[in-house]
Parts: sequence; structure tokens; C-alpha cells
Amino acid sequence: MLVKNNRQKHKELTKKAILEVAQEIVLLEGWQAVSMRKIAEAIGYSLPVVYNHFENKDAIQEEFVKNGFNMLAMAMQTTLEQYTEPEQQLTQMALTYYEFAFSNAAYYKMMFGLGIPSCQKANEIAEIRNFGAIVIKVITSLMAQSDEHRKFLKFHTLWSILHGLTSINMVNHTAAPDEMQQQILLDAIQGFIKNINR
Repeated sequence: MLVKNNRQKHKELTKKAILEVAQEIVLLEGWQAVSMRKIAEAIGYSLPVVYNHFENKDAIQEEFVKNGFNMLAMAMQTTLEQYTEPEQQLTQMALTYYEFAFSNAAYYKMMFGLGIPSCQKANEIAEIRNFGAIVIKVITSLMAQSDEHRKFLKFHTLWSILHGLTSINMVNHTAAPDEMQQQILLDAIQGFIKNINR
């Protein structure tokens, strides 16, 4: 039993090392620079060891997507619980999203390496669904009438605003959101809330 536990612990540590190295590569060189061979060299293991943990580069990205959306959903839930008014909740959740992106830049870049996940991808990955459900709950509470189509339309509109502003600032290599960028975000969110029933 002890050997099995040690083997499992070693496997978990190796997986963690692979993810940490991938994260470092993303921060320094971008996602396109990540390769299984580069990861193996960085952690000092053979290429087959890396493939034993992850089938390919896409599997590494999916792990980051799951972990990242789980972290984001937890941050959004924590923010949601701190406020009682839906307008405040949504505004603060937008700021939380923005701060998450810059505090976890490597995760964020891998979570959205190919843009906002499609509906199909969101349905396949529980962590994305959970994030969406938290935001949709607040959006629904602000809507006078909320059929499924309008809820999802408003959710994707909000997500596009958040992701768009975040991506613009990341492309400009801004280290962290400054006051002007946060004012732009707040202005966009206030406009979104004002027009949510249109």
C-alpha cells in the first residue's frame, strides 16, 4: 500500500511540474511556444513520461481550462456572496473577472487561447458551466423577463465585454489594470446593466 501511495504521489508531483513548466513557457513565450519536448527537457524527464500524463498539448490546455475556470468561478462566487444588490454583484463580479485575468495571466491566456469557448465546449466542461451559471444567475435577477434565449444572449454580451477589454489590455502588455482601464470597464458594465431589459 505504501508503494502505491508513493507512486501516486510521484505521479501527481510530475503532473504538477508539467503544468508549472507549461505555465512558465506561456508567460515568457506564449502558448504557441509550448511543446511536449520542451516541457520534458525543462522537468528533466523523457518525452514518454510527459505523454503518460497528457496525451498531447491540447490535453494540457484542457487541464488549464478546467483549473482556470474553477478558480474563476470560485472568485466570482465569493464576490457574489459579498453583495446583496444584483447591480452591485454584477459590477463587482466584472472587476473580479478583470483582476483574475491579470493575477492569473498564464491561466487566462490558456483558458481563452482560441477565444471564448463555444457553447458545445462549455457544455462539455463542468467548470465552464459552473462559471456561466454563477453569472447567469445575477443577470437573470436583473431582467424583467428572462427567457432562455435572452439570458444566454445577455450572458454572452457581458462575457464579450469582459473578455474584450481584458484581451485589449493584455495585448498592450499592460502589467495590471490601471485606474483608467477600470473606469472603462465600469462604464461598460453600467451601460450593460442600464440596457439589460432592452
